[in-house]
Amino acid sequence: MLNEPHPPRIILCSLNAKYIHASLGLRYLLANMARHGGEDLRAQTVLREFTIARAPQEVADALLAELGEGLETQVMGFGVYIWNLVQTTEVVRRLKQARPGLKIVLGGPEVSYEWETQPVVALADHLITGWGDVSFPRLCRALIHGPQPLMKVIAGEQPPLDEIVMPYAGYSDTDLAHRLLYVEASRGCPFKCEFCLSALDKTAWAFDLDRFLAEMEALYQRGARNFKFVDRTFNLKIDASIRVLQFFLDRLKNAPDEALFLHFEVVPDHLPDRLKEIITRFPPGVLQFELGIQSFNPVVQQTLSRRQDNAKTEANLAWLMRESHAHLHADLIFGLPGETLASFAAGFDRLYAIGPHEIQLGVLKRLRGTPVARHTDSYGMVYEAQVPYTVEQTAAVDAATMRRFKRLARYWDLIANSGRFKQSLARLCQGTSAFQGFLDFSDWLWQRTGKTSGLTPEMLLDALFDYLTGVRAESAEATRQILLADYLASGARSNPACLQGLLGERGAPARKSASTLALRQARHGENSIADSG
Repeated sequence: MLNEPHPPRIILCSLNAKYIHASLGLRYLLANMARHGGEDLRAQTVLREFTIARAPQEVADALLAELGEGLETQVMGFGVYIWNLVQTTEVVRRLKQARPGLKIVLGGPEVSYEWETQPVVALADHLITGWGDVSFPRLCRALIHGPQPLMKVIAGEQPPLDEIVMPYAGYSDTDLAHRLLYVEASRGCPFKCEFCLSALDKTAWAFDLDRFLAEMEALYQRGARNFKFVDRTFNLKIDASIRVLQFFLDRLKNAPDEALFLHFEVVPDHLPDRLKEIITRFPPGVLQFELGIQSFNPVVQQTLSRRQDNAKTEANLAWLMRESHAHLHADLIFGLPGETLASFAAGFDRLYAIGPHEIQLGVLKRLRGTPVARHTDSYGMVYEAQVPYTVEQTAAVDAATMRRFKRLARYWDLIANSGRFKQSLARLCQGTSAFQGFLDFSDWLWQRTGKTSGLTPEMLLDALFDYLTGVRAESAEATRQILLADYLASGARSNPACLQGLLGERGAPARKSASTLALRQARHGENSIADSG
C-alpha cells in the first residue's frame, strides 16, 4: 500500500476577487518560510487560493479536507483585504467551529489598523499588522516548537528589502498562462494623500534593481508576458524607471511579434524628457499607465495633503495621448472632503477633454487607518459602517446626489469604459459640459430601467437610440449609423431592436474568449491589488 502524503502543517490562503488575480502577498510569505533563522518550513507549507464567488462553506470544507489528521499543531494564514473581509470572516468562523485547535493567523491591510472591533480578529488566534515577510515565519515556528505563550496581536517587523526573498518563483506555469503577474520594484510611497493607506509610509523603498530584473528575466524566460507593477510611484526615480522599461524594450526587440503587457501606476505630473523618450519607443498594446488624478480642485488637494501640479498633469496627459502608444487609465474620486458636484464636474470635463482611454470614476472609501478620518466632523463625512466603507454623504454633497453619482459611475463603466460605445459616447458628451451630458443620460436611464445591473449591450444600445432620438431629438438615421458602427466594432452578434434590418449578413467579428475578456478586465484595473489603498 502506498504511503499517503503528509498533510501540510501550514496553509496560506486568500480569497481573491477573481481567478485572474494571483496573491503577491502570500507568495512573499511562502518564499520567506526558509529565511531569517530557524527551521525551513517551505516543504511543510502550501498556498491555496479561492475567489470570493465561492461559498464560504465550500472553501472551509476544501481547507479542512486538506488538513487531514494527525498533526498536533497546524497553522492557517489568511490575507485580508477590503474586498474579501466578509467572505474571509465566514470561512474563519466555520474553520474554528470545525477545528477549534487550528491556529488561525491574519494579516493584510484590512486588519492592520482599527482591528479592535473586527469580528474576524476576535475569531482568529493571532494577527500580524503591517509587514509579514519576517514575522509570519517566525510566528509559525513559535506556534509549532515554542516558546509560548504568544501575543495575539504582533506588529510586523519591517526588514531591509535585501533580506526579503523575492516571491516570483512561486508563480506556477498555470499562473503564467492564465493570470496577471503582480510584481514590485519598490514598496511604499513618499506622498501623504490622506485617503490612501500609503500616506502612512515614511517613504518609498526600492529593491536592488539588478536582483529585481534578474527575477523578471527568469519569469520572462518561463513565458510570462503580463506584468502588473504594484509600485505606488513607478516613475518616482527616473533612472530606475528607465532601466525597467529598457529591460522590456530589449525583449521586445528580440521578439517583436510576441505579445507583452506592462501596467504601471504613474505620478502624472512627473514625466521628464528622458522618460518620455523611452515611452515613445514602445509599440501599441504594450504599456498601460494608471494615473491617479483624483481631483483637479486645488482646495480639496490641499485639504488632503495631496501635492499635484495640475498644469503639468494636463500637459503630460495630453503629451501621452498625442505622442505615445500607452493606454491611459485615469482615476477620479467623488466625495472627497469639500468637493461639490459642480467642482467635480469641472475636473471631469478637464480630464475628458484630454481624451484618456479610460476614466475610472471612484467614490471615496474611508479605508481603516487612513488620515482622511480627521475630516469626518469638519466636512460632515458620513460613511457606510461596513465594507467597503463608501462615503454616503458630505457637507457638500447630500445623500440623494451621492446615490445619483454612484449610478452615473456604474453607467459610465458600461458605456464608456467598456469600449463598446465610442461614437455614441462622444455624441452623449458633446456640448458645453461632457459631465452634464452624461449625467442627463444617466438620470434618464435610471428613470427608464430602475436598475444598474443586468443591462446587456443590446439593451444599452436600444436605450441610447431612444435617448438620442427622443430626448435629444437627433436624426434617427444618423443615430442608427453611429450605433451600428459601435455595435459592429464591439464584436457583438445579437440583434438590437434599433438596428433591425441593418445588420443583414454582415455579421460581426468573433467574440473574444471568456479568458481573454477576463484578462483584459483585470489588466484595466478591475479589483486590482491596489484597491486595498
